[in-house]
Amino acid sequence: MLNGLQPWHLIILVLVVVLLFGAKRLPDAARSIGKSMKIFKAETKDMRGDGDKAGETAEDADAKQLPAAKPAEDDEVAKLQRQLDELKKQQASKQSTASPAEQAQKNAS
Repeated sequence: MLNGLQPWHLIILVLVVVLLFGAKRLPDAARSIGKSMKIFKAETKDMRGDGDKAGETAEDADAKQLPAAKPAEDDEVAKLQRQLDELKKQQASKQSTASPAEQAQKNAS
């Protein structure tokens, strides 16, 4: 008398799973299984897509790279770096000119 899966079979199966893992772990387990399935689907899609993308030329790959930084942005970065270096020098000179009592107080805090 094997008629397949009956509704009471499913109820017993759910009860056994809840007893084994606990009600608090089940949502986390379901989330992790869902994330794993999503990653698996994405990877298999990428593997299928790799065969299609094999015909790409080097020019297409170069076009996908990030554009080079503009010279004006490089100048700004250099200016900010110089300001940071000056501030570090000022801080170092202030620490070297402080009295030993002030240095001990700073180290204690």
